[in-house]
Amino acid sequence: MEPILLFAIAIITIYITHWVYSWRNPKCNGKLPPGSMGIPLLGETLQFFSPFTSNDFSPFIKHRMERYGSIFRTSLVGRPVVVSTDQEFNNFIFQQEGKLFEFWYMDTFTEVMWNKKSVPSLQGYIHKYIRSLILNLTGPQNLKEKLLSEMDQATMKQLQSWSTQHANVDLKEAVATMVLNLVSKKLISYDEEKCSKKLRESFADIMGSLISFPLKIPGTPYYNGLQGRKKAITLIRNILYQRRTSPPKHHGDFLDLMLEEMKKDNTILTEDLIVSLIFALIFAFYETISVSITLTMKFLTDHPSVVEELTKEHEMILQKRENKNSRITWEEYKSMTFTTMVINESLRLGNPIPLILRKTMADVHINGYTIPAGWAVMICPPVTHLDPTKFADPLTFNPWRWKGTESNPGKNFMVFGGGARFCVGAEFAKLQITIFLHHLVTKYRWKVIKGGDILREPNVKFPNGFQVQFLEKHK
Repeated sequence: MEPILLFAIAIITIYITHWVYSWRNPKCNGKLPPGSMGIPLLGETLQFFSPFTSNDFSPFIKHRMERYGSIFRTSLVGRPVVVSTDQEFNNFIFQQEGKLFEFWYMDTFTEVMWNKKSVPSLQGYIHKYIRSLILNLTGPQNLKEKLLSEMDQATMKQLQSWSTQHANVDLKEAVATMVLNLVSKKLISYDEEKCSKKLRESFADIMGSLISFPLKIPGTPYYNGLQGRKKAITLIRNILYQRRTSPPKHHGDFLDLMLEEMKKDNTILTEDLIVSLIFALIFAFYETISVSITLTMKFLTDHPSVVEELTKEHEMILQKRENKNSRITWEEYKSMTFTTMVINESLRLGNPIPLILRKTMADVHINGYTIPAGWAVMICPPVTHLDPTKFADPLTFNPWRWKGTESNPGKNFMVFGGGARFCVGAEFAKLQITIFLHHLVTKYRWKVIKGGDILREPNVKFPNGFQVQFLEKHK
């Protein structure tokens, strides 16, 4: 063999060996948490996203906790990640929002969901300002004065429709459509039935792409997700353009508020930011609420005693009304203690939000380890929610465990995040689920026809659907 060729092979071998060593042993101004970085580039991505069917937390997390402890390192989709299942460290992360940690999502997720000017990337006073604007929609005052009655009417109409149709209802898809219609109407006065370009179709493509490899090849989930986002953004942008170029008209929606804010001197709002914000809000409500309601229905179906107790609470509310046909009041909503217990338990056991991501802004020192600046940190709420030292018999659906703490579940309940990034739509979501349950148990009975199996990868899916038949109680 020619000396030059031998030399080239030697150089390549040395380079690859050095590259693999550097991958497996990242630089750190201290001692890294224990763990494995997997194979170069791919890391442990395939193992992490390997689907599982139990209500327990991820086998990937469990096996590494047993080997490395409550804080360990790995690599996912090309990024170094420290996984935290330590509750004290998790609380520290929430407290240090904007100081040592900043909001972050995996690069593939971010590219499909948001652009660089979107809400998740906003920090400090800008994030607080945007949050205050969103609270005009999701805050208690607007929920009480406007949204409660609109949710009530929309939910009644939807359940009535499901009970009269001959075909079975694919619950997750049907609830997602219901939520999408309500939220998009409140945000941009969008009517799915009257619009030729459908938001529902775009979001379905987006959902199928969020946990996928970034292959921009036509036909792949990732490519379809990018196309879905493009269509949704175009639709929202066109509505914004029409609103700005048409004679002033009060629509009573969130976009009205955004346009008024945009007129103010020194505003930070731009068209791109408004479009991205509305897109993100629609998606957040659309997916999380529909999954949460479907999970709750699944647990109720499997636990008739809970349905019985839930029905008692809501029948009692009906008995106390002077007018039996009146709508739900805010006072009634706040009195539904067992319903709140059911929702807490469904969210705790169902874990619709299986992970929370942050990124270090500087080197972070914890338990003798150092997490380098720029590394991702993953909080795993299911580990806390299913910890037998915090919740007795954690894999059992038991709403009664929340008695006395239903309104203040404590720091071990992380369904809505924590700290400065605590979910701004938490009360909105709980109100929608409560209204759905109220009408469900007082007016209808249901029967599961097929499906209902839960798959996690790690987000919740219903691979064979959840086909349900609804019937009015008096029939």
